[in-house]
Amino acid sequence: MKAAVLDTDDTFRISEIAEPEPGPGEVAIRVAYAGVQYGDVLVRAGHFPIPRPFVPGFEAAGEIVAVGADVAGNRIGEQVVALVGGGAYAEIVTAPAALAIRAAGVNPRTAAGFGWVTPTAYDLITTVTAVHPGDRVLIHAAAGGVGSSAGQFAAAAGAARIVGIVGNSGQLDYARRFGYHEVLTREQFPDALRADTFDVILDPIGGPTRLANLDRLAPHGRIAVYGNIATFDPVQVSVNDLLAQGKSLLTYNSNLAAQTHPQRLAESAARAMALVADGSVRIDITAEYTLADVETAIANLADGVTQGKSIVRIG
Repeated sequence: MKAAVLDTDDTFRISEIAEPEPGPGEVAIRVAYAGVQYGDVLVRAGHFPIPRPFVPGFEAAGEIVAVGADVAGNRIGEQVVALVGGGAYAEIVTAPAALAIRAAGVNPRTAAGFGWVTPTAYDLITTVTAVHPGDRVLIHAAAGGVGSSAGQFAAAAGAARIVGIVGNSGQLDYARRFGYHEVLTREQFPDALRADTFDVILDPIGGPTRLANLDRLAPHGRIAVYGNIATFDPVQVSVNDLLAQGKSLLTYNSNLAAQTHPQRLAESAARAMALVADGSVRIDITAEYTLADVETAIANLADGVTQGKSIVRIG
């Protein structure tokens, strides 16, 4: 089968490799589309110690064509989106059966856009920070895959004010489509907010932005950290200062959740998928690439060119 392989010289090549077979508890999926996500950027940059050659791609939408031991045979033929640890930039990928999420009523192209970002946004808003009606919510990277979904989930949860932060002025109008009452650029943050504070803040940025977020957190507010787009440098936070204001600093790692609590992650993904299927939440796919263009797709995401969600056509 064909696959986009990240080789030892940091170059992607379209190669013929052996088809994987599902092991116990796994399914094999014929991939129609794969989603592009930030994990691909981190792998390309060498932040994960993954031996190469390696087939990246962590989101696969398509049809189950085979099942391993302990998986019901009637799942063959099921249309799914799978959350995988790699291998999605290929014609066939294997996935844990629990994380092959039924995508009934959602076309494979949209399902690929669903990927990890939509259940991540769902969990950040509904599980981690538990947004309540009337809450004030601040969301960074509002024009990205997680941000465009998180704004919609916050609106559905009844947030009274939803403010998005984007990387540049070219992303302002785009982000406004997804439930935000106000959108600011990163240059405007935090000064343009004046003395405003927020009950919930989603922070995938890190560094000085993380400290500025803590300053903008209201008493009993919750900040959810789920990435380090700007820098991996550690941020020092005083737990005593948090305690004095009843503030909570929370983290969310969907990749770890897939390993430690896959069924819990699958349940969140299924609830998010139902909201996509009935039209309550919209996935905006802004770019489609071919398998030969995987390197360009990942570079565009790393460079902040991407808005919404990018996908790669495989089948």
